Amino acid sequence: MKIKEEFKNHISDFLDFLTNLKNYSSLTIKTYEGILLSFLDDSEIYEDKGVIVVDITKYRILIAQNNSKTISKKISSIKSFINYLKDKNYNIKLLGANSIKVAKTLPKPIRTDDIIDGLKHADSLEKTIVTLIYSFGLRISELASLKLSDIKNSSITVLGKGNKQREIPANDFAISQIKQYINDFNPKTYLFEKKGKAFSVRQLQYRVEKVFKKIGIAATPHQLRHSFATDLLNNGARINDISELLGHASLSATSIYTKLNTTTKYKQYLSAHPLNQGAS
Repeated sequence: MKIKEEFKNHISDFLDFLTNLKNYSSLTIKTYEGILLSFLDDSEIYEDKGVIVVDITKYRILIAQNNSKTISKKISSIKSFINYLKDKNYNIKLLGANSIKVAKTLPKPIRTDDIIDGLKHADSLEKTIVTLIYSFGLRISELASLKLSDIKNSSITVLGKGNKQREIPANDFAISQIKQYINDFNPKTYLFEKKGKAFSVRQLQYRVEKVFKKIGIAATPHQLRHSFATDLLNNGARINDISELLGHASLSATSIYTKLNTTTKYKQYLSAHPLNQGAS
């Protein structure tokens, strides 16, 4: 927040610079001002190892429906401002200035209140399945292949598409539920198994549908995964972090949503997830 306040002052200085030294018209200055204030509100700006990171990914997504000429003008204005700050000896890194494609259709997320309500009506098996998809944003196939050896005290390791491995931090609610489930069912290899054989995707999908059917809602595991991303985004998690948590190769795959490799980023994720905000 402090950095953004500093940037607001710099925007004013930048506009004076354009007026007095570049002789830009008042109309052009007004256009620049609108673009820069909007970009400031809808971008993520933070310091990382002495570098000010300006991530305009979220802003890019919000303006994705503008025509190409308008988008180009807005990005050009932002780049000019960033270059102005660099000339003022700011160590700045700009992210998200590349092209972003937005998906035309997205699955409808399940409301957080309905997820919490569904968990209250679920048995131990159902509760664990729903909790893991919602807590970690897992694909149903990833959940089916999850082994006991993949589960740690503060995270889980997931093997996703293309055999790409990712580690996802775990909230306390999820870890507690996993421990209770293991105590109840005593699985040997896979977290979800019967007679030593992993549950099928369909078996897991059926349990998710069953949970929400109890409260009068038709819902799928994919919607639950989408709820994970949506709720994190709405609670302040960074889009790039969400994309990585989902196991997407690029932001174009994520559509509307750098590694969680610092304590600060882990805390941001944990504090952003609804199940770690007093839900039970």
